[in-house]
Amino acid sequence: MGAIARSAANLVTTSGVWLKGGVNNASMDNITAFPSGIPADGITLISSQTASNSASISFTSGLTSTYKAYKFVFVNCHPRTDDVGFQFNMSTDGGSNYNVTKTSTVFRAYHFENGSSAVLQYQGSADLTQSTAFQPIALEMGNASDEGISGSLLLFNPSSTTYVKHFIINTNMNSYHDISMNHYTAGYGNTTSAVNAVQFNMSSGNFDGTIYLYGIK
Repeated sequence: MGAIARSAANLVTTSGVWLKGGVNNASMDNITAFPSGIPADGITLISSQTASNSASISFTSGLTSTYKAYKFVFVNCHPRTDDVGFQFNMSTDGGSNYNVTKTSTVFRAYHFENGSSAVLQYQGSADLTQSTAFQPIALEMGNASDEGISGSLLLFNPSSTTYVKHFIINTNMNSYHDISMNHYTAGYGNTTSAVNAVQFNMSSGNFDGTIYLYGIK
């Protein structure tokens, strides 16, 4: 017993702090929660919504000062109407109005299924200049079973009442032209009011798909 006690004592500093040699995977097996001083994972699922022939998906809760950045992940968002755009807008009044003024820039890379062409281009038809319109995330979406869009949107510090609201979007879709199309969109909501709601929809018609909202520490 004396040898065990001496061995254990060698793993503790004079101020009572355990040295790293005193903790291993085996001794951590029965821990079910970490103390509040130990940070949790950097990304937390807040909520998710699934559209089923729906006109829109709106997140009217969850955007608070708890996190400095939020990530929306859209999975297999599929329009019911051919040749439409997927888009989003922000609200400062809890979703009563989606009309935040935005300036943005968009470029895309695409490749035809038949290999006939591959292009990298600026997409001026999708950018906004101090506009309250919905921001296009992707255009020319098809409604065939092998078409649709998946991707993500990062929204930075939406609860700030000091700074504008930057966003970055990255998606991939199969357009109605049978093209694999990768969109990159970035911009800012030109408001110092807190953004507390976000809506996604198609430029025309309904859609299916799931959108997840995560908070990022």
